[in-house]
Amino acid sequence: MKSSVKLPIGIEDFQEIRTEGFYYVDKTRMISELLNNWGKVNLFTRPGRFGKSLNMNMLKYFFSCGCDAALFDGLAISAEKELCEKYMGKFPVIFLTLKGAETLTYNDAQAALSSIIGCEAMRFQLLLESERLSTKEKEQYAQLIKIDTSGQQMFDMPKDVLTGSLKTLSALLHKHYDQKAILLIDEYDVPLDKAQQHGYYNEMMDLIRSLFGHALKTNEHLFFAVLTGCLRVAKESIFTGLNNFKVMSITNCRFDEHFGFTDTEVKDMLEYYGLGSRHALIKEWYDGYQFGRVSVYCPWDVINYVNQLRLDPNARPRAFWINSSGNAILRTLLEKATPRTRQELGCLISGTPVTKKINEELTYRELYDSLDNIWSVLFTTGYLTKQKETDLNTYELVIPNQEIRMIFTEQILNWFQEEARKDPPALNAFCEAFRQGDPAEIEHQFCSYLKKTISIQDTAVRKSRKENFYHGILLGLLSHREDWLLFSSAASGQGYSDILIELPEEDLGIVIELKYSESPNLEAACKEALAQIEEKDYAAHLVNDGMASILKYGIACRRNTCMVRMSNCENNISF
Repeated sequence: MKSSVKLPIGIEDFQEIRTEGFYYVDKTRMISELLNNWGKVNLFTRPGRFGKSLNMNMLKYFFSCGCDAALFDGLAISAEKELCEKYMGKFPVIFLTLKGAETLTYNDAQAALSSIIGCEAMRFQLLLESERLSTKEKEQYAQLIKIDTSGQQMFDMPKDVLTGSLKTLSALLHKHYDQKAILLIDEYDVPLDKAQQHGYYNEMMDLIRSLFGHALKTNEHLFFAVLTGCLRVAKESIFTGLNNFKVMSITNCRFDEHFGFTDTEVKDMLEYYGLGSRHALIKEWYDGYQFGRVSVYCPWDVINYVNQLRLDPNARPRAFWINSSGNAILRTLLEKATPRTRQELGCLISGTPVTKKINEELTYRELYDSLDNIWSVLFTTGYLTKQKETDLNTYELVIPNQEIRMIFTEQILNWFQEEARKDPPALNAFCEAFRQGDPAEIEHQFCSYLKKTISIQDTAVRKSRKENFYHGILLGLLSHREDWLLFSSAASGQGYSDILIELPEEDLGIVIELKYSESPNLEAACKEALAQIEEKDYAAHLVNDGMASILKYGIACRRNTCMVRMSNCENNISF
Protein backbone atom coordinates (compact mmCIF):
# COMPACT_ATOMS: atom_id res chain seq x y z
CA MET A 1 0.00 0.00 0.00
CA LYS A 2 1.24 3.50 -0.81
CA SER A 3 0.28 4.76 2.62
CA SER A 4 2.79 2.34 4.14
CA VAL A 5 5.74 4.16 2.54
CA LYS A 6 7.57 5.93 5.34
CA LEU A 7 8.42 9.62 5.43
CA PRO A 8 12.12 10.42 6.00
CA ILE A 9 11.88 12.62 9.09
CA GLY A 10 15.38 13.64 10.08
CA ILE A 11 17.03 11.20 7.64
CA GLU A 12 19.73 12.80 5.50
CA ASP A 13 21.31 9.64 4.11
CA PHE A 14 20.32 9.19 0.46
CA GLN A 15 21.15 5.50 0.40
CA GLU A 16 19.02 4.79 3.47
CA ILE A 17 16.06 6.63 1.97
CA ARG A 18 16.35 4.75 -1.32
CA THR A 19 16.91 1.28 0.13
CA GLU A 20 14.72 1.34 3.24
CA GLY A 21 11.40 2.28 1.66
CA PHE A 22 11.18 6.02 2.36
CA TYR A 23 9.37 8.58 0.22
CA TYR A 24 11.86 10.60 -1.83
CA VAL A 25 11.27 13.87 -3.64
CA ASP A 26 13.52 13.62 -6.71
CA LYS A 27 16.20 16.33 -6.71
CA THR A 28 18.69 14.49 -8.95
CA ARG A 29 18.37 17.05 -11.75
CA MET A 30 20.75 19.05 -9.61
CA ILE A 31 23.52 16.67 -10.77
CA SER A 32 23.14 17.44 -14.45
CA GLU A 33 22.81 21.16 -13.77
CA LEU A 34 26.06 21.12 -11.81
CA LEU A 35 27.86 19.31 -14.62
CA ASN A 36 26.35 21.25 -17.51
CA ASN A 37 26.90 24.68 -15.89
CA TRP A 38 30.40 24.16 -14.68
CA GLY A 39 31.84 25.82 -11.63
CA LYS A 40 35.11 24.76 -10.01
CA VAL A 41 33.78 25.79 -6.58
CA ASN A 42 30.03 26.08 -6.04
CA LEU A 43 28.48 27.61 -2.93
CA PHE A 44 24.78 27.23 -2.15
CA THR A 45 23.38 29.46 0.58
CA ARG A 46 19.96 28.47 1.90
CA PRO A 47 18.11 28.63 5.24
CA GLY A 48 18.17 25.61 7.53
CA ARG A 49 15.77 22.69 6.97
CA PHE A 50 15.63 23.09 3.19
CA GLY A 51 17.35 19.86 2.15
CA LYS A 52 20.96 21.00 1.82
CA SER A 53 22.40 17.99 3.64
CA LEU A 54 20.32 15.41 1.78
CA ASN A 55 21.26 16.93 -1.58
CA MET A 56 24.94 16.85 -0.65
CA ASN A 57 24.60 13.24 0.45
CA MET A 58 22.92 12.42 -2.87
CA LEU A 59 25.86 13.98 -4.74
CA LYS A 60 28.26 11.87 -2.70
CA TYR A 61 26.55 8.61 -3.65
CA PHE A 62 26.27 9.53 -7.33
CA PHE A 63 29.91 10.48 -7.90
CA SER A 64 31.66 8.10 -5.47
CA CYS A 65 33.76 5.25 -6.84
CA GLY A 66 31.78 2.04 -6.67
CA CYS A 67 28.41 3.82 -6.82
CA ASP A 68 25.39 1.51 -6.72
CA ALA A 69 23.57 2.62 -9.86
CA ALA A 70 20.36 1.00 -8.59
CA LEU A 71 20.04 3.84 -6.05
CA PHE A 72 19.16 6.14 -8.94
CA ASP A 73 16.82 3.84 -10.85
CA GLY A 74 13.65 5.64 -11.86
CA LEU A 75 15.00 9.05 -10.87
CA ALA A 76 15.41 11.95 -13.29
CA ILE A 77 19.17 11.60 -13.61
CA SER A 78 18.90 7.96 -14.75
CA ALA A 79 17.35 9.14 -18.01
CA GLU A 80 20.58 10.97 -18.92
CA LYS A 81 22.48 7.88 -20.02
CA GLU A 82 25.53 9.60 -21.49
CA LEU A 83 26.07 11.74 -18.42
CA CYS A 84 25.67 8.77 -16.05
CA GLU A 85 28.11 6.72 -18.11
CA LYS A 86 30.72 9.46 -17.92
CA TYR A 87 30.38 10.59 -14.30
CA MET A 88 28.48 8.12 -12.12
CA GLY A 89 30.77 6.28 -9.73
CA LYS A 90 33.95 7.67 -11.27
CA PHE A 91 35.42 9.88 -8.53
CA PRO A 92 36.92 9.73 -5.05
CA VAL A 93 34.60 11.94 -2.99
CA ILE A 94 35.52 13.70 0.27
CA PHE A 95 32.31 14.49 2.14
CA LEU A 96 32.29 16.63 5.28
CA THR A 97 29.54 18.13 7.35
CA LEU A 98 30.65 20.81 9.77
CA LYS A 99 27.41 20.79 11.76
CA GLY A 100 29.25 19.09 14.60
CA ALA A 101 31.81 21.86 15.01
CA GLU A 102 29.81 23.51 17.80
CA THR A 103 32.21 24.13 20.65
CA LEU A 104 32.81 26.67 23.40
CA THR A 105 36.54 27.23 22.86
CA TYR A 106 38.94 27.53 19.96
CA ASN A 107 41.00 24.52 21.06
CA ASP A 108 37.88 22.37 21.17
CA ALA A 109 36.86 23.68 17.75
CA GLN A 110 40.23 22.80 16.26
CA ALA A 111 39.96 19.34 17.78
CA ALA A 112 36.42 18.96 16.41
CA LEU A 113 37.56 19.83 12.88
CA SER A 114 40.44 17.37 13.21
CA SER A 115 37.97 14.69 14.25
CA ILE A 116 35.53 15.45 11.41
CA ILE A 117 38.25 15.36 8.76
CA GLY A 118 39.99 12.41 10.40
CA CYS A 119 36.80 10.34 10.43
CA GLU A 120 36.29 11.04 6.73
CA ALA A 121 39.90 10.14 5.99
CA MET A 122 39.34 6.80 7.76
CA ARG A 123 36.96 5.82 4.94
CA PHE A 124 40.01 5.54 2.65
CA GLN A 125 42.24 3.16 4.62
CA LEU A 126 42.96 1.35 1.36
CA LEU A 127 45.52 4.12 0.88
CA LEU A 128 47.72 2.42 3.46
CA GLU A 129 48.09 -0.55 1.11
CA SER A 130 48.10 1.37 -2.15
CA GLU A 131 50.85 0.33 -4.56
CA ARG A 132 50.64 3.76 -6.19
CA LEU A 133 51.63 5.65 -3.04
CA SER A 134 55.15 6.03 -1.74
CA THR A 135 56.12 5.31 1.84
CA LYS A 136 56.30 9.06 2.47
CA GLU A 137 52.78 9.55 1.10
CA LYS A 138 51.45 6.75 3.29
CA GLU A 139 53.04 8.48 6.27
CA GLN A 140 51.21 11.66 5.26
CA TYR A 141 47.95 9.74 5.26
CA ALA A 142 48.74 8.18 8.65
CA GLN A 143 49.00 11.68 10.12
CA LEU A 144 45.38 12.33 9.11
CA ILE A 145 44.04 9.26 10.91
CA LYS A 146 46.26 9.34 13.99
CA ILE A 147 44.23 8.73 17.16
CA ASP A 148 45.22 10.68 20.28
CA THR A 149 46.69 9.04 23.36
CA SER A 150 43.30 8.65 25.06
CA GLY A 151 42.51 5.81 22.67
CA GLN A 152 39.18 7.34 21.77
CA GLN A 153 38.42 8.38 18.21
CA MET A 154 39.79 11.87 18.71
CA PHE A 155 42.17 12.64 15.89
CA ASP A 156 45.44 14.29 16.78
CA MET A 157 46.35 16.69 13.96
CA PRO A 158 48.72 19.57 14.58
CA LYS A 159 47.43 22.82 13.11
CA ASP A 160 49.76 22.72 10.10
CA VAL A 161 48.59 19.19 9.28
CA LEU A 162 44.95 20.15 9.78
CA THR A 163 45.06 23.21 7.52
CA GLY A 164 46.59 21.14 4.72
CA SER A 165 44.57 17.99 5.40
CA LEU A 166 41.94 18.34 2.68
CA LYS A 167 44.54 19.12 0.02
CA THR A 168 46.69 16.23 1.27
CA LEU A 169 43.80 13.77 1.21
CA SER A 170 42.66 14.86 -2.27
CA ALA A 171 46.24 14.53 -3.57
CA LEU A 172 46.58 10.98 -2.20
CA LEU A 173 43.19 9.99 -3.59
CA HIS A 174 44.06 11.50 -6.97
CA LYS A 175 47.23 9.46 -7.17
CA HIS A 176 45.62 6.22 -6.00
CA TYR A 177 42.52 6.42 -8.25
CA ASP A 178 44.18 8.33 -11.09
CA GLN A 179 41.20 10.66 -10.88
CA LYS A 180 40.84 14.07 -9.29
CA ALA A 181 38.74 14.26 -6.12
CA ILE A 182 35.38 15.90 -5.52
CA LEU A 183 35.06 17.85 -2.27
CA LEU A 184 31.63 18.32 -0.61
CA ILE A 185 31.43 20.51 2.51
CA ASP A 186 28.00 20.83 4.14
CA GLU A 187 27.24 23.70 6.56
CA TYR A 188 30.66 25.21 6.00
CA ASP A 189 29.87 28.32 8.07
CA VAL A 190 28.73 26.63 11.32
CA PRO A 191 32.23 26.87 12.90
CA LEU A 192 32.28 30.62 12.19
CA ASP A 193 28.81 31.09 13.66
CA LYS A 194 29.72 29.27 16.86
CA ALA A 195 33.08 31.04 17.11
CA GLN A 196 31.33 34.41 16.96
CA GLN A 197 28.89 33.36 19.67
CA HIS A 198 31.61 32.15 22.01
CA GLY A 199 34.37 34.71 21.48
CA TYR A 200 37.09 33.02 19.41
CA TYR A 201 36.08 34.31 15.98
CA ASN A 202 39.44 35.67 14.80
CA GLU A 203 41.29 32.42 15.52
CA MET A 204 38.62 30.34 13.82
CA MET A 205 38.56 32.67 10.83
CA ASP A 206 42.30 32.22 10.34
CA LEU A 207 41.96 28.45 10.60
CA ILE A 208 39.05 28.18 8.14
CA ARG A 209 40.70 30.59 5.71
CA SER A 210 43.85 28.49 5.66
CA LEU A 211 42.00 25.15 5.48
CA PHE A 212 39.80 26.28 2.59
CA GLY A 213 42.62 28.17 0.89
CA HIS A 214 44.69 25.00 0.57
CA ALA A 215 41.72 22.86 -0.42
CA LEU A 216 40.02 25.20 -2.90
CA LYS A 217 42.42 27.82 -4.24
CA THR A 218 45.69 26.05 -4.96
CA ASN A 219 44.58 22.44 -5.28
CA GLU A 220 45.39 20.85 -8.63
CA HIS A 221 43.95 17.57 -7.35
CA LEU A 222 40.40 18.93 -7.12
CA PHE A 223 37.83 18.11 -9.83
CA PHE A 224 35.21 20.39 -8.31
CA ALA A 225 33.81 21.37 -4.91
CA VAL A 226 30.32 22.06 -3.57
CA LEU A 227 29.70 23.88 -0.31
CA THR A 228 26.49 24.76 1.50
CA GLY A 229 25.75 27.21 4.29
CA CYS A 230 23.40 29.95 5.47
CA LEU A 231 25.61 32.97 4.74
CA ARG A 232 28.06 33.72 1.99
CA VAL A 233 30.78 35.39 4.15
CA ALA A 234 32.71 36.37 1.02
CA LYS A 235 34.12 39.46 2.74
CA GLU A 236 36.14 37.19 4.98
CA SER A 237 38.46 36.38 2.05
CA ILE A 238 37.82 32.66 2.42
CA PHE A 239 37.02 32.43 -1.26
CA THR A 240 38.98 35.31 -2.76
CA GLY A 241 41.38 34.40 -5.55
CA LEU A 242 39.26 31.50 -6.79
CA ASN A 243 38.73 31.17 -10.52
CA ASN A 244 35.29 30.07 -11.71
CA PHE A 245 33.77 30.43 -8.23
CA LYS A 246 29.97 30.43 -8.30
CA VAL A 247 27.60 31.51 -5.54
CA MET A 248 23.98 30.40 -5.76
CA SER A 249 22.10 32.33 -3.08
CA ILE A 250 18.34 32.49 -2.55
CA THR A 251 18.19 35.42 -4.98
CA ASN A 252 19.84 33.44 -7.78
CA CYS A 253 17.62 31.80 -10.40
CA ARG A 254 19.96 28.87 -10.99
CA PHE A 255 19.20 25.78 -8.91
CA ASP A 256 16.10 27.53 -7.55
CA GLU A 257 14.01 24.33 -7.61
CA HIS A 258 16.59 22.02 -6.06
CA PHE A 259 16.28 23.16 -2.43
CA GLY A 260 12.83 23.10 -0.89
CA PHE A 261 9.69 21.49 -2.33
CA THR A 262 7.89 23.03 -5.28
CA ASP A 263 4.10 23.22 -5.35
CA THR A 264 3.96 20.34 -7.83
CA GLU A 265 6.14 18.17 -5.59
CA VAL A 266 3.91 18.87 -2.59
CA LYS A 267 0.76 18.12 -4.55
CA ASP A 268 2.27 14.83 -5.73
CA MET A 269 3.12 13.86 -2.15
CA LEU A 270 -0.34 14.72 -0.87
CA GLU A 271 -2.03 12.75 -3.65
CA TYR A 272 0.28 9.81 -2.95
CA TYR A 273 -0.90 9.68 0.65
CA GLY A 274 -4.52 10.52 -0.11
CA LEU A 275 -4.29 13.97 1.45
CA GLY A 276 -4.98 16.16 -1.58
CA SER A 277 -7.72 18.05 0.25
CA ARG A 278 -5.11 19.50 2.63
CA HIS A 279 -3.14 21.29 -0.07
CA ALA A 280 -4.55 24.78 0.57
CA LEU A 281 -3.89 24.55 4.31
CA ILE A 282 -0.32 23.30 3.84
CA LYS A 283 0.31 26.02 1.28
CA GLU A 284 -0.88 28.70 3.70
CA TRP A 285 1.36 27.42 6.48
CA TYR A 286 4.55 26.22 4.80
CA ASP A 287 4.86 27.74 1.28
CA GLY A 288 5.95 31.22 0.27
CA TYR A 289 9.77 31.12 0.31
CA GLN A 290 11.00 32.77 -2.88
CA PHE A 291 14.21 31.18 -4.21
CA GLY A 292 15.12 32.75 -7.52
CA ARG A 293 11.87 32.77 -9.49
CA VAL A 294 10.31 29.80 -7.72
CA SER A 295 8.10 29.72 -4.65
CA VAL A 296 9.02 26.75 -2.45
CA TYR A 297 7.82 25.03 0.70
CA CYS A 298 10.03 24.14 3.65
CA PRO A 299 10.55 20.34 3.26
CA TRP A 300 10.97 19.76 6.99
CA ASP A 301 7.54 21.24 7.71
CA VAL A 302 5.73 19.45 4.91
CA ILE A 303 7.16 16.03 5.78
CA ASN A 304 6.42 16.42 9.49
CA TYR A 305 2.87 17.64 8.97
CA VAL A 306 2.03 15.01 6.35
CA ASN A 307 3.34 12.40 8.75
CA GLN A 308 1.06 13.76 11.49
CA LEU A 309 -1.92 13.74 9.13
CA ARG A 310 -1.31 10.07 8.36
CA LEU A 311 -1.60 9.31 12.07
CA ASP A 312 -4.34 11.84 12.84
CA PRO A 313 -6.42 13.19 9.94
CA ASN A 314 -7.58 16.07 12.16
CA ALA A 315 -4.09 17.19 13.17
CA ARG A 316 -3.65 20.95 13.02
CA PRO A 317 -0.62 22.61 11.43
CA ARG A 318 2.04 23.86 13.79
CA ALA A 319 5.48 25.42 13.70
CA PHE A 320 8.02 22.67 13.03
CA TRP A 321 10.70 24.94 11.62
CA ILE A 322 13.25 26.28 14.07
CA ASN A 323 16.22 28.18 12.77
CA SER A 324 19.60 27.03 14.03
CA SER A 325 20.01 30.37 15.80
CA GLY A 326 17.11 29.47 18.09
CA ASN A 327 15.27 32.65 17.02
CA ALA A 328 17.95 34.78 18.69
CA ILE A 329 18.09 37.07 15.65
CA LEU A 330 14.44 38.02 16.16
CA ARG A 331 15.02 38.82 19.80
CA THR A 332 17.99 40.98 18.88
CA LEU A 333 15.86 42.91 16.39
CA LEU A 334 13.21 43.52 19.04
CA GLU A 335 15.76 44.66 21.60
CA LYS A 336 17.34 47.10 19.13
CA ALA A 337 14.04 48.20 17.59
CA THR A 338 13.34 51.88 17.07
CA PRO A 339 9.76 53.19 16.79
CA ARG A 340 10.11 52.89 13.03
CA THR A 341 11.25 49.27 13.36
CA ARG A 342 8.22 48.49 15.52
CA GLN A 343 6.00 50.03 12.87
CA GLU A 344 7.67 47.89 10.20
CA LEU A 345 7.18 44.75 12.27
CA GLY A 346 3.51 45.64 12.61
CA CYS A 347 3.31 45.90 8.82
CA LEU A 348 4.91 42.48 8.43
CA ILE A 349 2.59 40.82 10.95
CA SER A 350 -0.34 42.40 9.10
CA GLY A 351 0.86 41.09 5.74
CA THR A 352 2.21 44.38 4.37
CA PRO A 353 5.71 44.29 2.81
CA VAL A 354 8.61 46.44 3.98
CA THR A 355 11.34 47.59 1.60
CA LYS A 356 14.95 46.90 2.59
CA LYS A 357 18.37 46.91 0.94
CA ILE A 358 19.88 43.47 1.50
CA ASN A 359 23.55 42.67 1.99
CA GLU A 360 24.20 38.99 1.29
CA GLU A 361 27.92 39.24 2.05
CA LEU A 362 27.92 39.96 5.77
CA THR A 363 30.57 38.61 8.05
CA TYR A 364 29.50 36.88 11.24
CA ARG A 365 31.06 39.59 13.37
CA GLU A 366 28.92 42.18 11.55
CA LEU A 367 25.55 40.45 11.99
CA TYR A 368 24.35 42.50 14.94
CA ASP A 369 26.20 45.74 14.22
CA SER A 370 23.16 47.52 12.82
CA LEU A 371 19.44 47.12 12.22
CA ASP A 372 20.13 47.02 8.47
CA ASN A 373 22.35 43.97 8.95
CA ILE A 374 19.73 42.23 11.08
CA TRP A 375 17.13 42.68 8.31
CA SER A 376 19.60 41.07 5.90
CA VAL A 377 20.09 38.09 8.21
CA LEU A 378 16.33 37.65 8.64
CA PHE A 379 16.15 37.45 4.84
CA THR A 380 19.02 35.01 4.31
CA THR A 381 17.92 32.70 7.13
CA GLY A 382 14.32 32.38 5.96
CA TYR A 383 12.37 34.54 8.40
CA LEU A 384 11.57 36.91 5.55
CA THR A 385 11.34 36.38 1.83
CA LYS A 386 11.26 38.69 -1.17
CA GLN A 387 8.00 39.70 -2.78
CA LYS A 388 9.74 41.62 -5.55
CA GLU A 389 12.98 43.46 -6.31
CA THR A 390 12.53 47.22 -6.45
CA ASP A 391 16.15 48.20 -7.09
CA LEU A 392 19.58 46.61 -7.09
CA ASN A 393 19.72 44.40 -3.95
CA THR A 394 16.60 46.13 -2.66
CA TYR A 395 13.51 44.04 -2.06
CA GLU A 396 9.98 44.20 -0.78
CA LEU A 397 10.15 41.71 2.10
CA VAL A 398 7.26 39.77 3.60
CA ILE A 399 6.77 37.01 6.15
CA PRO A 400 6.55 33.91 3.93
CA ASN A 401 3.73 31.97 5.58
CA GLN A 402 1.56 31.35 8.61
CA GLU A 403 4.21 29.30 10.42
CA ILE A 404 6.81 32.08 10.37
CA ARG A 405 4.13 34.65 11.22
CA MET A 406 3.37 32.57 14.32
CA ILE A 407 7.07 32.56 15.25
CA PHE A 408 7.25 36.35 14.83
CA THR A 409 4.09 36.84 16.89
CA GLU A 410 5.21 34.54 19.70
CA GLN A 411 8.62 36.20 19.90
CA ILE A 412 7.03 39.66 19.98
CA LEU A 413 4.57 38.67 22.69
CA ASN A 414 7.26 36.96 24.79
CA TRP A 415 9.55 39.95 24.48
CA PHE A 416 6.75 42.39 25.35
CA GLN A 417 5.69 40.34 28.36
CA GLU A 418 9.26 40.28 29.66
CA GLU A 419 9.54 44.04 29.21
CA ALA A 420 6.22 44.67 30.99
CA ARG A 421 7.20 42.47 33.94
CA LYS A 422 10.18 44.67 34.63
CA ASP A 423 7.66 47.05 36.28
CA PRO A 424 5.55 44.89 38.67
CA PRO A 425 3.74 47.84 40.33
CA ALA A 426 2.40 49.05 36.98
CA LEU A 427 1.28 45.53 36.05
CA ASN A 428 -0.44 45.09 39.41
CA ALA A 429 -2.26 48.39 38.95
CA PHE A 430 -3.40 47.35 35.48
CA CYS A 431 -4.76 44.02 36.71
CA GLU A 432 -6.35 45.66 39.74
CA ALA A 433 -8.32 47.99 37.47
CA PHE A 434 -10.11 44.93 36.04
CA ARG A 435 -10.91 43.72 39.53
CA GLN A 436 -12.17 47.14 40.63
CA GLY A 437 -14.39 47.61 37.58
CA ASP A 438 -12.54 50.69 36.32
CA PRO A 439 -12.75 50.74 32.49
CA ALA A 440 -11.24 54.23 32.22
CA GLU A 441 -8.08 53.16 34.07
CA ILE A 442 -7.87 49.92 32.05
CA GLU A 443 -8.12 51.93 28.84
CA HIS A 444 -5.48 54.43 29.96
CA GLN A 445 -2.95 51.78 30.96
CA PHE A 446 -3.63 49.40 28.07
CA CYS A 447 -3.11 52.24 25.58
CA SER A 448 0.17 53.01 27.30
CA TYR A 449 1.30 49.40 26.89
CA LEU A 450 0.21 49.25 23.25
CA LYS A 451 2.32 52.31 22.43
CA LYS A 452 5.38 50.38 23.64
CA THR A 453 4.87 47.32 21.46
CA ILE A 454 4.18 46.48 17.83
CA SER A 455 1.34 48.30 16.10
CA ILE A 456 -0.75 46.09 13.79
CA GLN A 457 -1.51 47.93 10.56
CA ASP A 458 -4.86 48.13 8.75
CA THR A 459 -4.49 45.78 5.80
CA ALA A 460 -6.50 43.11 4.03
CA VAL A 461 -5.21 40.44 6.41
CA ARG A 462 -7.96 38.61 8.26
CA LYS A 463 -9.50 40.51 11.16
CA SER A 464 -9.26 37.41 13.36
CA ARG A 465 -5.48 37.39 12.97
CA LYS A 466 -5.28 40.96 14.23
CA GLU A 467 -7.60 40.20 17.13
CA ASN A 468 -5.45 37.20 18.08
CA PHE A 469 -2.41 39.46 18.32
CA TYR A 470 -4.03 41.90 20.75
CA HIS A 471 -5.59 38.97 22.60
CA GLY A 472 -2.07 37.60 23.16
CA ILE A 473 -0.81 40.95 24.47
CA LEU A 474 -3.68 41.29 26.95
CA LEU A 475 -3.46 37.68 28.07
CA GLY A 476 0.28 38.05 28.71
CA LEU A 477 -0.29 41.14 30.87
CA LEU A 478 -3.09 39.55 32.92
CA SER A 479 -1.09 36.35 33.47
CA HIS A 480 1.08 38.41 35.83
CA ARG A 481 -1.51 37.66 38.53
CA GLU A 482 -0.63 34.10 39.38
CA ASP A 483 -3.39 33.98 42.01
CA TRP A 484 -6.05 34.45 39.30
CA LEU A 485 -7.46 31.63 37.19
CA LEU A 486 -7.26 32.61 33.51
CA PHE A 487 -9.04 30.83 30.67
CA SER A 488 -8.24 31.72 27.07
CA SER A 489 -10.70 30.95 24.25
CA ALA A 490 -12.63 28.75 26.67
CA ALA A 491 -15.97 27.12 25.83
CA SER A 492 -18.70 28.98 27.67
CA GLY A 493 -22.40 29.36 26.98
CA GLN A 494 -22.93 29.15 23.24
CA GLY A 495 -19.42 29.81 22.06
CA TYR A 496 -15.83 30.54 23.05
CA SER A 497 -15.04 33.57 25.15
CA ASP A 498 -11.76 35.42 24.56
CA ILE A 499 -10.71 35.63 28.21
CA LEU A 500 -12.40 34.45 31.40
CA ILE A 501 -10.98 35.18 34.86
CA GLU A 502 -11.93 33.72 38.21
CA LEU A 503 -10.96 35.14 41.60
CA PRO A 504 -12.15 32.21 43.75
CA GLU A 505 -11.55 33.83 47.12
CA GLU A 506 -13.82 36.73 46.19
CA ASP A 507 -16.33 34.72 44.11
CA LEU A 508 -15.63 37.26 41.37
CA GLY A 509 -15.63 36.47 37.66
CA ILE A 510 -14.49 38.60 34.73
CA VAL A 511 -15.46 38.21 31.06
CA ILE A 512 -13.39 39.98 28.39
CA GLU A 513 -14.27 40.09 24.71
CA LEU A 514 -11.78 41.81 22.42
CA LYS A 515 -12.42 43.22 18.94
CA TYR A 516 -10.18 44.73 16.31
CA SER A 517 -11.81 47.82 14.81
CA GLU A 518 -11.25 48.32 11.09
CA SER A 519 -12.41 51.95 11.48
CA PRO A 520 -11.64 54.71 14.02
CA ASN A 521 -15.10 54.14 15.54
CA LEU A 522 -13.93 52.09 18.54
CA GLU A 523 -17.21 52.71 20.39
CA ALA A 524 -19.13 50.57 17.91
CA ALA A 525 -16.63 47.72 18.27
CA CYS A 526 -16.93 47.86 22.08
CA LYS A 527 -20.71 47.65 21.86
CA GLU A 528 -20.39 44.70 19.49
CA ALA A 529 -18.14 42.94 21.98
CA LEU A 530 -20.52 43.53 24.89
CA ALA A 531 -23.50 42.39 22.83
CA GLN A 532 -21.64 39.19 21.92
CA ILE A 533 -20.97 38.47 25.60
CA GLU A 534 -24.71 38.60 26.24
CA GLU A 535 -25.87 36.82 23.10
CA LYS A 536 -23.43 33.93 23.57
CA ASP A 537 -23.87 33.84 27.36
CA TYR A 538 -20.11 33.85 27.91
CA ALA A 539 -20.64 34.27 31.66
CA ALA A 540 -22.14 30.76 31.91
CA HIS A 541 -18.79 29.11 32.68
CA LEU A 542 -18.16 31.51 35.55
CA VAL A 543 -21.68 31.12 36.94
CA ASN A 544 -21.33 27.34 36.86
CA ASP A 545 -18.08 27.67 38.81
CA GLY A 546 -19.90 29.60 41.56
CA MET A 547 -18.79 33.15 40.80
CA ALA A 548 -21.39 35.39 42.51
CA SER A 549 -20.32 38.67 40.90
CA ILE A 550 -19.38 39.01 37.25
CA LEU A 551 -17.77 41.96 35.44
CA LYS A 552 -17.98 42.18 31.67
CA TYR A 553 -15.60 44.15 29.47
CA GLY A 554 -15.74 44.91 25.77
CA ILE A 555 -12.36 46.06 24.45
CA ALA A 556 -11.72 47.47 20.98
CA CYS A 557 -8.19 47.88 19.58
CA ARG A 558 -6.88 49.64 16.53
CA ARG A 559 -3.18 50.07 15.84
CA ASN A 560 -1.66 51.29 19.13
CA THR A 561 -4.81 52.54 20.81
CA CYS A 562 -7.85 51.02 22.46
CA MET A 563 -11.23 51.70 24.07
CA VAL A 564 -12.69 49.82 27.03
CA ARG A 565 -16.37 49.63 27.92
CA MET A 566 -18.04 47.71 30.70
CA SER A 567 -21.52 46.39 31.45
CA ASN A 568 -22.84 44.89 34.68
CA CYS A 569 -24.43 41.47 34.89
CA GLU A 570 -27.91 42.67 35.73
CA ASN A 571 -28.83 45.39 33.24
CA ASN A 572 -26.02 45.49 30.66
CA ILE A 573 -25.58 49.26 31.13
CA SER A 574 -22.33 50.46 29.54
CA PHE A 575 -19.88 52.65 31.41
